[in-house]
Amino acid sequence: MKHFLLFLLISSSTFAQTDTRIYDIINSVSADRIKADVKTLTEFGTRNTFSDTISNTRGIGAARRWIKSEFETISKNCNNCLNVFYQKDLVTTKMGSRVPHDAYVVNVVAIQRGTKYPNRFIIMSGDIDSRASNTMDYTTDAPGANDNASGMAGTIEASRVLSKYKFESSIIYVGLSGEEQGLFGGAGLAKYAKEKGWDIIGILNNDMIGNIKGVDGVIDNRSFRIFSEPVPANETERQRRMRRFYGGEVDGISRQLARYVHKTTKTYMPEMNPMMIYRLDRFGRGGHHRPFNDLGFAGIRIMEAHENYTQQHQDIRTENGIKYGDTFEHVNFGYAKKLTTVNTINLASLAWAPEAPKVVEIGGIVQPSAKLRWSKVDGAKGYKIYWRDTTSPTWDHSRYVEGTEFTLEGIVIDNFFFGVSAVGENGHESVVVFPNKIWR
Repeated sequence: MKHFLLFLLISSSTFAQTDTRIYDIINSVSADRIKADVKTLTEFGTRNTFSDTISNTRGIGAARRWIKSEFETISKNCNNCLNVFYQKDLVTTKMGSRVPHDAYVVNVVAIQRGTKYPNRFIIMSGDIDSRASNTMDYTTDAPGANDNASGMAGTIEASRVLSKYKFESSIIYVGLSGEEQGLFGGAGLAKYAKEKGWDIIGILNNDMIGNIKGVDGVIDNRSFRIFSEPVPANETERQRRMRRFYGGEVDGISRQLARYVHKTTKTYMPEMNPMMIYRLDRFGRGGHHRPFNDLGFAGIRIMEAHENYTQQHQDIRTENGIKYGDTFEHVNFGYAKKLTTVNTINLASLAWAPEAPKVVEIGGIVQPSAKLRWSKVDGAKGYKIYWRDTTSPTWDHSRYVEGTEFTLEGIVIDNFFFGVSAVGENGHESVVVFPNKIWR
């Protein structure tokens, strides 16, 4: 007789809102500090990747040195809890049409090491660089207030807040460069991570988190978009064939990360409206999470819901009564604070959570009940089995179990999608893992 593990049935909200530290984090994010940092970044004139690197007051060099000094100051205030360094790669004119001259693309990295899993990382990124109308023009003023001083300032602010806590997994705060010329900074850091053998939970790429008035006239300070690709770009042919027969077309690791951010936000910041966009990025456009996706890492883009194209990639000018240019006065700092907070609570939740199960098996073909089993996770108090209608974007049903296998009586495998997460003693959960093996 098959032995079924005892289980504890709980509502999906039982493990929600149990860690009051998350609310402390929410209350600690400062719109004023974000505003001051955006102001400083815009005052470097231009932060074009190929701009001046010698001046102390103008250009990309001055900007990245200031960012590094901010991370170092934050580190001093937390007993040197951050490892701050430059990561760089040489980019030459042979590497793309947007490269006016050879130069180093320099990222500023700050690592807050985890107490238990120092080689497991969740990353928050913003972009250092800005651009004028002409991508090749690296001398004209390009303040880049919203694109992307807002994301960079949010990343610095997240490090200020979270550096006051200790986490089991590591958190990386990074300013990436070369975004406007071809995602060079992200590509360099992703390659560096691969070479170093980093175990990356995912990257939260923040690109434009400060605008609430869209070019279409819509004003909205609560909605934001989460872009994620459906399945990994480097999946194998065998994985593609399995997906055709067993499902998972919208259940890749990046999509699960997007669902995690959606759920955490709705739990702790119910006033916000996270919009999961089923795309790698905006139509035909790109962001710095993509190079990580290209190498098989989970990565999403978090950004404003309503863009204003008169303030993106534009020389500062007035034409036909319209003010063009990405300038300081257009940024809404209360909104930038909200999206920074979305990042901080998800970074904390993931860094406090146990590792996700590496293997999740599913069975129940031509049977009245679905059955799942999964690999044991060190430090997990229990696990949550999730399932949803095949047309639902979110995990809508769950059951908590203390064991590594379970049968969902009366839940037919054909009618739902399933996944499993690990739950820690503190109630924080890992990202949900879609079944990656058939249980026969």
